Amino acid sequence: MHWPQKLTLSLILLIPFVGVAAQQSSEPNWQSWQFLRGKWVGEGSAEVGQGAGYFTFEPDLQNKAWIRRNHSEYPATKDRPKYVHDDVMILYFDPITHLTRAFYYDTEQHVINYTASFSADGKTLTFLSDQQEGAPRFRLTYIRSAPDQMSLTLETAPPTKPDEFKKIVEGRVRRLEAGA
Repeated sequence: MHWPQKLTLSLILLIPFVGVAAQQSSEPNWQSWQFLRGKWVGEGSAEVGQGAGYFTFEPDLQNKAWIRRNHSEYPATKDRPKYVHDDVMILYFDPITHLTRAFYYDTEQHVINYTASFSADGKTLTFLSDQQEGAPRFRLTYIRSAPDQMSLTLETAPPTKPDEFKKIVEGRVRRLEAGA
């Protein structure tokens, strides 16, 4: 085997180890997320009226990601039938951008990609959707008011004004005790 071939073979064999080392040095710090862990219940209002529901936040994939599962129900009114909404959001650390990202999917087949960030005091967690031409933008915000209480808002902005958000859902939630 000639020298250039040996070098090429050595580099090919080394590349997987460089990738592993880069992944290990780019581990997310999920400590700031711990206050979200568990099952949360609450009530709120949305464009479809007053409703109630719950969500869970739990670490998964050997603490490489967090999963949020959400379920909301809005009772029937004289103008519309009962409305039920379910969604799942997978939160992960992107080792290339060094940002916490989230992938959202719901029963209405909405797909939203978010970047997540905490306020300087760690009490506000904001998910801001990526801008996509011709699509509305979303902002989901959790504000911790006490160790086991939060308020939340979901806002949307039109495609032509992606930074002019309007509130479409707001509510208050409390964490259930473990096993409840």
